[in-house]
Amino acid sequence: MGVAGGFAPVEDLPGTVTFLASEEREPGPRWQSWFDGCAASYRAWYLNEGELARPDLATCRRMLARHMPELVPVHERLVELAGADQLDARMLSMYNPPAFVSGCSQAAWTGDTPALVRNYDYPASRLEGLLVLTEWGDRQVIGMSDCLWGLVDGINDSGLAASLTFGGSTAVGDGFAIPLVLRYVLEVCDTVPEACEVLARIPIHTTQNITLLDRDGDVRTAYVGPDRPTRFRRTPVTTNHQETIAWPAYERAVHSVDREAFLTRLLASPGLTIEGLIDAFLAAPLHTPLNVTGSGTLYTAAYFPAEGRVELRWPGDRWSESFDSFQELRHTETYRR
Repeated sequence: MGVAGGFAPVEDLPGTVTFLASEEREPGPRWQSWFDGCAASYRAWYLNEGELARPDLATCRRMLARHMPELVPVHERLVELAGADQLDARMLSMYNPPAFVSGCSQAAWTGDTPALVRNYDYPASRLEGLLVLTEWGDRQVIGMSDCLWGLVDGINDSGLAASLTFGGSTAVGDGFAIPLVLRYVLEVCDTVPEACEVLARIPIHTTQNITLLDRDGDVRTAYVGPDRPTRFRRTPVTTNHQETIAWPAYERAVHSVDREAFLTRLLASPGLTIEGLIDAFLAAPLHTPLNVTGSGTLYTAAYFPAEGRVELRWPGDRWSESFDSFQELRHTETYRR
């Protein structure tokens, strides 16, 4: 859903997603097969405003090399696997793509075992549903794939976890899609302060919130956007707005303020445990059915950076994956209003 195009309901309800857990240390035949299955949908999205609305290949390559040089060899390998098509090379750079809107709630637990817990709210038909274990550089990374090589949430084996939510503004500018930036943070950073330095310098094309948590329990939420300098807060809770409500119609639809207030009260509750926190994400008001925006809660994730472990949960089912024990798993979920 393009931010610049306004706020309107979509009609792709209900939906079914098959979630897969897949390990491929370096980009190879599995990624190529995944690309082949998703490419047509991504190309249609990338060109929905016309090809001239997207930057040329030279610009995409230059900006990727300037801001995320460690990802250049990976990008080149992915383009090779994708058939060396120039349009796909531009799309995979994720520089100045069409804008999109998601929902999401997330909270950092800094008790006995640090954990980053989140609900991902999005149209079911637009979710990749692929949990991947990769080792593209110096760090292993587990995360939920988006934009074919980006991540919407994840963890690395250095003990850093990160998760994103939409920041609630229609602002669109020059920069990268946030899933690729989140992937980059997990590829090159070990701690929350290192991740903050990266997020402060990379241009991001829409307004987003990124919560960071490391194995020592250091937590920060970054408020980023194309029309403002990046701001960091030591808040463990974020939903879909920043300091103020920039898009009232969107806030009324997704109840961002109410969800933030609920999570803030919950974290202050005496006797709250990490299991209690995760359970709260599986129930109202955090866990929501598909709504007028076409979005609803598609999965709950809990990342444990000190343990190198992630749990994915749905009502009635859960996965547990780690760097020490990663399994090839499959789960199918059907979503309705």
